[in-house]
Amino acid sequence: MAAVRACGRWLVSTRDTKLIAVHSTQAGDGDGGAEETGDDRILSVAVSSSGRLAALTDDSKRLVLFRCDPAWQCISTRWVVRRCTSLAFSQAEDQVLAADKSGDVYSFSVEEPQRAGELKLGHLSMLLALALSPDDRYVVSADRDEKIRVSHLRSPYSIQAFCLGHREFVSSLLIPAAHQQWLLSGSGDGTVILWQYESGRELQSWDIRRLSEAPGGTPEGEAEKRSAVSRITSSPDGRHVAVQCERVPTVQILSLEQGAEDRLTPSHQLALPHCPLDITFDPRGRLWVLLDSVDTPLQVYTHAQDGWQSRFQHLYKVSFDNMESYMEKKRLRLEQQKSHWGKKRTPKTTTAGGGGGNGNVAGGGNKRTKEKKAKSRPSS
Repeated sequence: MAAVRACGRWLVSTRDTKLIAVHSTQAGDGDGGAEETGDDRILSVAVSSSGRLAALTDDSKRLVLFRCDPAWQCISTRWVVRRCTSLAFSQAEDQVLAADKSGDVYSFSVEEPQRAGELKLGHLSMLLALALSPDDRYVVSADRDEKIRVSHLRSPYSIQAFCLGHREFVSSLLIPAAHQQWLLSGSGDGTVILWQYESGRELQSWDIRRLSEAPGGTPEGEAEKRSAVSRITSSPDGRHVAVQCERVPTVQILSLEQGAEDRLTPSHQLALPHCPLDITFDPRGRLWVLLDSVDTPLQVYTHAQDGWQSRFQHLYKVSFDNMESYMEKKRLRLEQQKSHWGKKRTPKTTTAGGGGGNGNVAGGGNKRTKEKKAKSRPSS
């Protein structure tokens, strides 16, 4: 799994078996990060809202808890029952919830770092995403069977609502901190739905695959038709929401349109040089995009009046295909030369009647021929 998260003043990135943390004020110094390596692949990572805590799980069924401020320190390593698919910290930062492949959600204490996990709730199918409301009142869980369940955190057996509307598995959840009554969900059907999650009411819906179609572009392939929404993230002020899909080299931006009723509208589409692995906003509102590339693994976008701009875009070398332009000009030049020489080599026409110009008149030609023959005869 590849992921990138903003953890307070730290930027945390995971790839396969490595976790790398880089301090935002020392990103260019080369010695501002801490690296933790392990033997197994990292499956999920989460950071607390304050940026003081981080947690990850791997395919060896370990849950590792870190303290990030003032320096990185491993607090505990605990075992989970099944491999986890999603992690989430409570707003109070007193517990971290872990959803696993068997459909269960366990709670692990932060204050008692060696305490075993406590079973909170369960689904009948594999859980894929987990979110907590900013007031720690609700836990929202999404599974493979297109269901989103809103449960009370203190009494998870009490279900507040279901959010039903996706046609495929629900792969991503987000409750924006600036709009605590909203829930954004992404699915394998390529759609993003905005909910009022306490009532389960659908407010808006977008098909990200259609928004990603460029005018005059190539038809969608099978991969794009089955592209799932893999990540939804929101800026700290809640004005922008970024959506990432699998195997699609674009990021869709939804912007807040304030009015009598606040709405989200598609505003920008970021074209990327490679497919993104993960996206996140930092506390300054910059969008960090982790790319599936060795040469350009990371891009940072800032919002300006004329749209979103890459911080390092102007540093890349620009290449031009001069050969194609040269061959096209050469072809046109050769065609013009052939046309010009063809006109010069056209034979002169001879008219049967009394034409003028360079043509020979039939009558006049016969008279001159008779005179020549008469002169050539010997006189008797």
